[in-house]
Amino acid sequence: MVIGYYLLAYEIYIFDLDGTLLDTLQDLAASVNYALRQHHMPEHSIDDVRRFVGNGVRRLMERAIPEGAANPAFEAAFATFREYYMEHSLDTTRPYDGIPELIHELKKRGCRMAVVSNKMMAATQELVHHFFPEIEVAIGEDEAAGIRKKPAPDTVFAAMKQLGEGSAVYVGDSDVDLATARNSGLPCISVLWGFRDRDFLLAHGATTFVEQPLDILSI
Repeated sequence: MVIGYYLLAYEIYIFDLDGTLLDTLQDLAASVNYALRQHHMPEHSIDDVRRFVGNGVRRLMERAIPEGAANPAFEAAFATFREYYMEHSLDTTRPYDGIPELIHELKKRGCRMAVVSNKMMAATQELVHHFFPEIEVAIGEDEAAGIRKKPAPDTVFAAMKQLGEGSAVYVGDSDVDLATARNSGLPCISVLWGFRDRDFLLAHGATTFVEQPLDILSI
């Protein structure tokens, strides 16, 4: 593949994970429904789970479980989900087409990269290490370390602390990512292959879109 050489506007790229770099929907949905079955709760479709994701796994399960966190069985079902997902997060999860080429090209050009996610810290780091060893930093939710989940800017600030100074941009697929970028003081590139469509993103303030991963090189 021949990639045109563009002068990049940014030195640092901060990526969301689910719906941006990785298509994780099937594994998330399977883990949600496994937990629901184990606790005798109604299951959800893939489209339901697509709507539920974006605010961390606890919020995902609050949306999936009848009555949410008020359900007496919530904590047990949530624990079942977490255990199952940690064992099955790589069953069907794959990078979106063009993402490995994008990451390789950014690395070749000397850019620094990080992933920030509302996944659990361990799951975030496992997935990034497995699929994207060229990415230097992976930060997930870690309440014990005082790192709040997005849209709080904590994960971005933690990543920037490790990456150092430089012009930076945030890349994501959701309204949460747009808010995270704003709260972090960064511009945001919204991708159109993820969990939210253009109209949804426009309604939440998106201004810059890409339809294919390598389009990011021309921004």
